[in-house]
Amino acid sequence: MKGKVKTIVLWIVVVILTLFFAVYQKKTGPTYPVKGKLSVERQTIEYKLPRSYTSGENCPIIIEDKGLIDRGFLFYKRHNTDDPWTKIEFKREGKKLIAYLPTQPPAGKVDYYLKLFRNSKEFTILHKNKSIVLRYKGAVPSYILIPHILFMFISLLFSIRAFFEAFKKNPVYLKTYVILTFATLFIGGAILGPIVQKYAFGAYWTGIPYGYDLTDNKTLIALVGWLVALIMVLKDRMKARKWVIVVFIIMAIVYLIPHSALGSSLDYSKGKVVTGRTE
Repeated sequence: MKGKVKTIVLWIVVVILTLFFAVYQKKTGPTYPVKGKLSVERQTIEYKLPRSYTSGENCPIIIEDKGLIDRGFLFYKRHNTDDPWTKIEFKREGKKLIAYLPTQPPAGKVDYYLKLFRNSKEFTILHKNKSIVLRYKGAVPSYILIPHILFMFISLLFSIRAFFEAFKKNPVYLKTYVILTFATLFIGGAILGPIVQKYAFGAYWTGIPYGYDLTDNKTLIALVGWLVALIMVLKDRMKARKWVIVVFIIMAIVYLIPHSALGSSLDYSKGKVVTGRTE
C-alpha cells in the first residue's frame, strides 16, 4: 500500500512540474500577449494586446473600454525599418474599440502602440520608443500543431519521471522512461517540429548550421542528450543513472529558455527571413 501511495505522489509531482514548464513556456515567450490595466475616471479598463497573428489576415486590436473612451488611435510601422508611423482611428462596436493591423508575410513583424482619449485626457498604452512587436506566421493545421505540442510536453513528463527514477537504488523502469522520452521527443521535435516551422515560416529547420533559432537549437540539444542517455541505458542501466540526471538538468535549462526566442524574422531590407534577432 505504501508503495502505491509513493507512486501516486511521485506522478503528481511529475505532472505539477510538467505543468509548471508548460505555463512558463507559454507566458515568457515573445509571442505571449501584453496584458495590463488603465484607470479611467476611477474605473479599470483591462487590455490584452496580441504579439502573434496569422499571416494573410489583418490582426484585430480590441480594447474592451466599457464605453469610457471618446477616441482612440493605433500607431504602427514595420519592425526594424525607417517607415513613418501610420495612424489608424479605432472604431466603436458597442462597448469596445477595434482597429486592425495590416497583415504581413510570414515572419514579418510590426511595431505598434495605442493612444486613447477621455475628455481630452490622453492615455498611452506604451509609446513609439517602447512599442509592442507583433509577428505574423503562416497558418499551421491543428492536426499538426496539436500533436506537436502534446508530444513535446509528454516527452518532458517522461523525462521528469526518468530523472526521479535515476535516483533509485534499483531503477527498474529507467530504461522504459528513457526510451519513452527519446521516442516522444523525436516525434514531437524532430518530425512534427520542422513541419510546424515550415507551415509557419517557410523553412523546415532554422537552427544550427542554418541559423540561430533557439527553439530549433534547444530541441537539437535535448535530442542529442537523450540519444546519448538512451545508448548509455541500453548498455548499462545502473551506470546510466548519472547521465540521465545530467541530461534532464540540461533539458530543464533548455525549457527555461522562452519559446520562439531568437526566432524567424523577416528582414524587410533584404526581403528574406533571418534568425537570431532578439525581437
